[in-house]
Amino acid sequence: MARRPAVVTIADVAARAGVSLSTVSRALNGNPTVDPTLAERVRAAATELNYTANPWARSLVSGRTQTIAVVVPDLANPTFQTILRGLGRAAAADDFHVLVSDSAESVDAERTLATTTRRRTDGVILCAPRMPQPDLDALSATLTPLVLVNRTSPDVASVRADYGAALRAQLDDLHRLGHRRILHLSGAPGSASGAQRAEALDAFAAAHPEVDLRRLPCGVDADAGAAAADAVLDSGATAALAFNDLVAVGLLDAVRRRGCRVPDDLSIVGFDDIPFARFTTPALTTAAVPAEELGRAAWVRMRALLSGEAPPPSLTLVPETVVRATTGPPPS
Repeated sequence: MARRPAVVTIADVAARAGVSLSTVSRALNGNPTVDPTLAERVRAAATELNYTANPWARSLVSGRTQTIAVVVPDLANPTFQTILRGLGRAAAADDFHVLVSDSAESVDAERTLATTTRRRTDGVILCAPRMPQPDLDALSATLTPLVLVNRTSPDVASVRADYGAALRAQLDDLHRLGHRRILHLSGAPGSASGAQRAEALDAFAAAHPEVDLRRLPCGVDADAGAAAADAVLDSGATAALAFNDLVAVGLLDAVRRRGCRVPDDLSIVGFDDIPFARFTTPALTTAAVPAEELGRAAWVRMRALLSGEAPPPSLTLVPETVVRATTGPPPS
């Protein structure tokens, strides 16, 4: 039977380089206190021996796991997937891993996941947490380091999209097209972006008393949009603004099955600009959330915190309206 090749250890590297074990450890971990000539000798010895550091042993020595936790409310949502892609790629470039947990829109699960994953990782990123603001503030005080995506809390690094400004732009576009009966399909009750949108709806209604602006409670997925089709058609609205693209896609399919012509009879507007929004029939008008950029920006702030540095200022990005084929003038 062939003999299994011997495992190269840190002691072998130390012997080859003629230095102590601690010097090897510090050199391979990039410790700046190691003389550059010694560090190069250690790296050369490690390369010659094909030495790879045991990540678990390294974490015991450094006190780091090289992993951060991210808690999202709905992993099936393409926008959260895109945020994770931007975050994950940026973290990987810095030799970090990402542990993702789905709270399934549950505030209790969100709180539990945030605290339990922090014990096994170097930091936590909460993506669009659903918990009320007082609960978020209390939790934030117990989690360090912490970065928030699409929420804010005092003294916590954050990045977010301005959903209110984007919705107001969508409303203004519909108003310019001539729509005076507009329906908004609201989403998750605990969503902070929902609160921003509610403020935008109130401001628009106050500025345009001639518009019949109504709100219809709805969910966050395509099934919820499809289920709302009859209520939307019965409302007499000439334009419907969906909480997100998933809701808009479900609504679009359901009203077309009922013989409604989009946009001739009803204009439909989504939100997020998920990848298949441009492939619907007709192609969906929406607002493009810079999700991948939000993910990258969240990592930049987490990396600074892990390095003991002050994170960059909180970042706010405004989604841009993407006009496609589901919007037009109201029926005469």
